[in-house]
Amino acid sequence: MTKNLKITLAVIAAAIISFGALLAFTNGSSTRPAATDSPQPQAAPAEVLVRPDSHRLSASPDGKVTLVEFLDFECEACKAMFPVVEQLRHEYGDRITVVARYFPLPGHPNSGPAALAVEAAAQQGAMEPMYRKMYETQEQWSHKNVSQAETFVGYARELGLDIDRFRQAVNDPATIDRVQRDLDDGAALGVQGTPTLFLNGHQLPSMPSYNELKSRIDAALAR
Repeated sequence: MTKNLKITLAVIAAAIISFGALLAFTNGSSTRPAATDSPQPQAAPAEVLVRPDSHRLSASPDGKVTLVEFLDFECEACKAMFPVVEQLRHEYGDRITVVARYFPLPGHPNSGPAALAVEAAAQQGAMEPMYRKMYETQEQWSHKNVSQAETFVGYARELGLDIDRFRQAVNDPATIDRVQRDLDDGAALGVQGTPTLFLNGHQLPSMPSYNELKSRIDAALAR
């Protein structure tokens, strides 16, 4: 068994343990279960929702508005949400904080390795370029029953990363632990599918549109 396969199995197994009795997700199917029509009445604990080492794609100095997404790079719905989040980032800039957290699902064979690759890139200051790369190339590597680890190494090479250092990071138990912490926090918050978004601690309805998110953000900024 190769190291990358061991890591893949370790991440998936850990995810399954964390999720307990989660519903099984199948390749190519929607990964977001039905959600209620309104946000949860109580805000999620801030210390669980955003950790000091959570990846902030943008950061607001006043912290008035924080949008957190639990995501899976192999999830088609997450890819559909990606340009929406990017548009909001472009429009609001540093007026809002946007946080990306890993939530690779057990039914997606390469979502765990993809999260490890993004985290390994983050250790070289390239989290966001690799994050973008995963979505931009998703159709090329997703839903394949063979390891895509070398594909991700190729992306690291394209981004000009130190490949030896990248490989070491992908195989480092500390990298697996970092992804697992996001999984554990998501599970603790009741996340069951992807994408799951929280605005100022409140879980949003499934797949909110750009207009819905903009309306909610504007209302939060106006308070």
